[in-house]
Amino acid sequence: MIRLVDARGRPALLWAAVAAIALALVLLPFALASVGMTWVRIANLAVLYVLLALGLNIVVGFAGLLDLGYIAFYAVGAYCYALLASPHFGLHLPFWAILPIGAALAALFGVLLGAPTLKLRGDYLAIVTLGFGEIIRIFLNNLSQPVNITRGPQGIAQIDPFRLGPLDFSRTDTVLGATIAGPMKYYWLLLLVLVGVIVVNLRLQNSRIGRAWEAVREDEIAARAMGINTTQVKLLAFAMGASFGGIAGGMFAAIQGFISPESFVLVESIMVVAMVVLGGMGNVWGVILGAVLLSSVPEVLRWTVEPLQRSLFGRALVEPEVIRMLLFGLAMVLVMHLRPAGLLPSQVRKRELAERGAPPPP
Repeated sequence: MIRLVDARGRPALLWAAVAAIALALVLLPFALASVGMTWVRIANLAVLYVLLALGLNIVVGFAGLLDLGYIAFYAVGAYCYALLASPHFGLHLPFWAILPIGAALAALFGVLLGAPTLKLRGDYLAIVTLGFGEIIRIFLNNLSQPVNITRGPQGIAQIDPFRLGPLDFSRTDTVLGATIAGPMKYYWLLLLVLVGVIVVNLRLQNSRIGRAWEAVREDEIAARAMGINTTQVKLLAFAMGASFGGIAGGMFAAIQGFISPESFVLVESIMVVAMVVLGGMGNVWGVILGAVLLSSVPEVLRWTVEPLQRSLFGRALVEPEVIRMLLFGLAMVLVMHLRPAGLLPSQVRKRELAERGAPPPP
């Protein structure tokens, strides 16, 4: 029997499936734009949440450190871009220079958060990180006096879009008779960044650092006894996860053109944690699935619940937001009851749950 394999010995059918998925993702904006540009923007938001979830997965999934203030790093990256690419300070630096600065600044804040919390775990760490996220939001809300740095609750407007030579990501262009809108350009850029982040996550997971994170997650005392520098490993997890949040924040500011502290509230942090838990902590593909579901499905419900009620009852009986959150909460409860390890759990966590639930030996 002849089996098709590629040069690396993997089945050619697998690579054909990967190529088909990649082509579908590249052509997705055209299909969404035919329905409405709003859906392209929802797709962009979903990719941003995937970036955030992958960053948080390093801290929560790989290293086992519960972080409820992760949205603070998202805010740091967003405000870094806004301050360096807007009329607020008269600076208009290019995006390829600002994004690394935002990532580095977010990583620095990650270290500042991780350093005082090295001896905390579980609920205590969650409370400290939650407070850190709220402190960042309050600072952003109040750094308008006596020196106006963040413009407080008013936020920062007229943020520069991404520009690369003559290519302006906020402008609609026509290429070979096809209309390419700004959100479509941002989608492809986000997709490119996402591929890079996925590669980095997979490489980290299978590296010495990733295995050290796993050892710390399973038993920190045993990891320290085996010679792992748990202090450096945990700080590195905070820094790496925060840097991805900073990159996502910078791209969010460029896409929106306006940011304010209200975009970085506690609920956003809870949502990102829910994405990681729902998809499967420690599994990159599971986290991606959880982020896509929790960021896109509620938006689909937002736009379909009210028309469905009008078609059935002639009027809207319940606000779309109420039904959306009700269905969202019900789905989360059911998934956590039926699949406590997540939709696509990592093999390690799946094995752990199986061992804990197994009957004791006779």
